[in-house]
Amino acid sequence: MPALMMLLLALGVSQPAAGSEGASVVQPEYAEPRVLFDFFFDHPAKIGPALHWIRGLINPLQDRPFNMDPEFMDIVVLIHGTELVTLARHNEPRYQQAVDRMRYYALLGVKFRVCGLALDDFGYTPEDLQPFVEVAPSAMTELAHWQQQGYALITPQVMERRVPLDEIR
Repeated sequence: MPALMMLLLALGVSQPAAGSEGASVVQPEYAEPRVLFDFFFDHPAKIGPALHWIRGLINPLQDRPFNMDPEFMDIVVLIHGTELVTLARHNEPRYQQAVDRMRYYALLGVKFRVCGLALDDFGYTPEDLQPFVEVAPSAMTELAHWQQQGYALITPQVMERRVPLDEIR
């Protein structure tokens, strides 16, 4: 048996069976998540695609075989870029879809935190923001705090698609 194959077997990595088709599907035993999403975008509209990252965490865990209830998922979204303007109550009509999605996630227990320093930079007060938002002293203190509490850090990357999927498949 070649050395590489012996190493793979020792590590618990199996080779696909001869004649097998496609990738194998795994069902890991996931623990209840403790996640901090760090939102810092150069355009407010990028909050829409970033919210899909939250959906990508919550929805699969709610489905079979995991069947996790969102109340057992500890999720914090830290907002400190231009997307902060989407949370200003006077901008709600302009960003209605994103606000509705954030409001829905807040009902599921997701915490939305805004950087107090960024809030000042934008000239807003806590009263200017949606009621489901909490204002923290600063994004940097929040990043350190939640990571010290054992939260996994996820920083969504929102790219602009320049090539249609049909062209690159």
